[in-house]
Amino acid sequence: MAKHFNSAEALLCAAGSSLGTTEWLEIDQARVNQFADATGDHQWIHVDAERASAGPFGACIAHGYLTLALAGSYFLSRLIDVRMRMGVNYGCEKIRFPAPVPVGRRVRAHGEIVSVAPVDGGGVHAVIRVTVEIEGGERPACVADTVSRYYF
Repeated sequence: MAKHFNSAEALLCAAGSSLGTTEWLEIDQARVNQFADATGDHQWIHVDAERASAGPFGACIAHGYLTLALAGSYFLSRLIDVRMRMGVNYGCEKIRFPAPVPVGRRVRAHGEIVSVAPVDGGGVHAVIRVTVEIEGGERPACVADTVSRYYF
Protein backbone atom coordinates (compact mmCIF):
# COMPACT_ATOMS: atom_id res chain seq x y z
CA MET A 1 0.00 0.00 0.00
CA ALA A 2 1.32 3.42 -0.97
CA LYS A 3 2.49 5.84 1.71
CA HIS A 4 0.56 9.11 1.59
CA PHE A 5 2.06 12.59 1.77
CA ASN A 6 -0.04 15.76 1.92
CA SER A 7 2.63 18.46 2.10
CA ALA A 8 6.16 19.45 1.23
CA GLU A 9 6.98 19.40 4.94
CA ALA A 10 5.83 15.79 5.29
CA LEU A 11 8.04 14.72 2.40
CA LEU A 12 11.02 16.69 3.73
CA CYS A 13 10.68 14.88 7.06
CA ALA A 14 10.50 11.48 5.31
CA ALA A 15 13.93 11.70 3.65
CA GLY A 16 15.84 8.49 4.31
CA SER A 17 12.75 6.44 5.05
CA SER A 18 11.48 3.25 3.44
CA LEU A 19 8.31 3.20 1.36
CA GLY A 20 7.90 -0.55 1.76
CA THR A 21 7.39 -3.19 -0.91
CA THR A 22 4.73 -3.64 -3.59
CA GLU A 23 2.76 -6.69 -4.59
CA TRP A 24 4.20 -9.07 -7.20
CA LEU A 25 3.58 -8.50 -10.91
CA GLU A 26 4.03 -11.25 -13.50
CA ILE A 27 5.99 -10.30 -16.60
CA ASP A 28 4.25 -12.22 -19.37
CA GLN A 29 5.10 -12.43 -23.06
CA ALA A 30 2.10 -10.28 -24.01
CA ARG A 31 3.45 -7.35 -21.96
CA VAL A 32 6.93 -7.78 -23.46
CA ASN A 33 5.47 -7.92 -26.99
CA GLN A 34 3.40 -4.77 -26.37
CA PHE A 35 6.52 -2.96 -25.19
CA ALA A 36 8.41 -4.19 -28.26
CA ASP A 37 5.63 -2.86 -30.48
CA ALA A 38 5.53 0.49 -28.66
CA THR A 39 9.30 1.02 -28.87
CA GLY A 40 10.20 -0.82 -32.08
CA ASP A 41 12.65 -3.02 -30.16
CA HIS A 42 11.85 -6.50 -31.49
CA GLN A 43 15.23 -8.05 -30.69
CA TRP A 44 14.91 -11.85 -30.61
CA ILE A 45 15.94 -12.14 -26.94
CA HIS A 46 12.64 -10.42 -26.13
CA VAL A 47 10.12 -11.73 -28.67
CA ASP A 48 11.32 -14.99 -30.27
CA ALA A 49 10.75 -17.76 -27.70
CA GLU A 50 12.26 -20.51 -29.86
CA ARG A 51 15.47 -18.64 -30.63
CA ALA A 52 15.70 -17.23 -27.09
CA SER A 53 15.48 -20.75 -25.60
CA ALA A 54 18.87 -21.47 -27.20
CA GLY A 55 20.28 -18.05 -26.30
CA PRO A 56 22.30 -16.85 -23.33
CA PHE A 57 19.31 -16.56 -20.97
CA GLY A 58 17.49 -19.77 -21.94
CA ALA A 59 14.21 -17.90 -22.52
CA CYS A 60 12.85 -14.55 -23.61
CA ILE A 61 13.67 -11.70 -21.24
CA ALA A 62 11.94 -8.40 -20.60
CA HIS A 63 13.52 -5.27 -22.03
CA GLY A 64 15.58 -3.40 -19.45
CA TYR A 65 13.65 -0.26 -20.35
CA LEU A 66 10.35 -2.08 -19.75
CA THR A 67 11.58 -2.86 -16.24
CA LEU A 68 12.63 0.79 -15.81
CA ALA A 69 9.25 2.01 -17.09
CA LEU A 70 7.51 -0.20 -14.54
CA ALA A 71 9.81 1.13 -11.81
CA GLY A 72 9.15 4.78 -12.67
CA SER A 73 5.40 4.60 -13.15
CA TYR A 74 3.65 1.36 -12.18
CA PHE A 75 5.65 0.58 -9.05
CA LEU A 76 6.38 4.16 -7.97
CA SER A 77 2.65 4.94 -7.91
CA ARG A 78 2.10 1.91 -5.68
CA LEU A 79 4.85 2.97 -3.28
CA ILE A 80 4.07 6.66 -2.83
CA ASP A 81 0.92 8.78 -3.10
CA VAL A 82 1.65 12.50 -3.02
CA ARG A 83 -1.49 14.64 -2.70
CA MET A 84 -0.28 17.67 -4.62
CA ARG A 85 -1.28 20.43 -7.00
CA MET A 86 1.09 19.16 -9.70
CA GLY A 87 3.88 16.63 -10.12
CA VAL A 88 6.43 16.11 -12.86
CA ASN A 89 8.83 13.33 -13.69
CA TYR A 90 12.19 15.10 -13.60
CA GLY A 91 14.26 12.09 -14.68
CA CYS A 92 16.61 9.58 -13.11
CA GLU A 93 20.01 10.03 -11.51
CA LYS A 94 21.36 6.49 -11.64
CA ILE A 95 19.98 3.37 -13.29
CA ARG A 96 21.38 -0.15 -13.23
CA PHE A 97 20.11 -3.49 -14.60
CA PRO A 98 21.97 -6.12 -12.51
CA ALA A 99 19.88 -9.10 -13.71
CA PRO A 100 17.52 -9.86 -16.62
CA VAL A 101 13.85 -10.65 -16.02
CA PRO A 102 12.87 -13.93 -17.72
CA VAL A 103 9.38 -13.89 -19.21
CA GLY A 104 6.95 -15.65 -16.87
CA ARG A 105 8.71 -14.51 -13.69
CA ARG A 106 7.24 -12.16 -11.11
CA VAL A 107 8.78 -8.86 -9.98
CA ARG A 108 8.03 -6.41 -7.20
CA ALA A 109 9.61 -3.19 -6.01
CA HIS A 110 10.96 -1.71 -2.82
CA GLY A 111 11.09 2.05 -2.43
CA GLU A 112 13.25 4.40 -0.39
CA ILE A 113 13.14 8.18 -0.20
CA VAL A 114 16.81 9.00 -0.74
CA SER A 115 16.57 12.79 -0.50
CA VAL A 116 14.10 15.66 -0.57
CA ALA A 117 14.94 19.32 -1.09
CA PRO A 118 12.75 22.41 -1.42
CA VAL A 119 12.44 24.11 -4.82
CA ASP A 120 11.00 27.46 -5.85
CA GLY A 121 7.25 27.62 -6.21
CA GLY A 122 6.33 25.68 -3.07
CA GLY A 123 7.56 22.32 -4.23
CA VAL A 124 10.14 19.68 -3.48
CA HIS A 125 12.72 17.80 -5.53
CA ALA A 126 12.50 14.15 -4.40
CA VAL A 127 14.90 11.33 -5.23
CA ILE A 128 13.24 7.96 -4.70
CA ARG A 129 15.20 4.75 -5.19
CA VAL A 130 13.09 1.99 -6.69
CA THR A 131 14.62 -1.48 -6.54
CA VAL A 132 12.86 -4.07 -8.69
CA GLU A 133 13.49 -7.59 -7.49
CA ILE A 134 12.82 -10.88 -9.25
CA GLU A 135 11.01 -13.57 -7.29
CA GLY A 136 13.64 -16.14 -6.32
CA GLY A 137 16.43 -14.07 -7.87
CA GLU A 138 19.75 -13.29 -6.22
CA ARG A 139 20.17 -9.84 -7.77
CA PRO A 140 17.65 -7.10 -8.54
CA ALA A 141 16.41 -6.56 -12.08
CA CYS A 142 16.66 -2.79 -11.84
CA VAL A 143 17.78 -0.16 -9.36
CA ALA A 144 16.74 3.36 -10.34
CA ASP A 145 17.04 6.65 -8.50
CA THR A 146 13.93 8.36 -9.85
CA VAL A 147 13.60 12.13 -9.56
CA SER A 148 10.25 13.84 -9.18
CA ARG A 149 9.16 17.39 -8.52
CA TYR A 150 6.02 17.78 -6.44
CA TYR A 151 4.23 21.14 -6.07
CA PHE A 152 1.70 21.79 -3.34
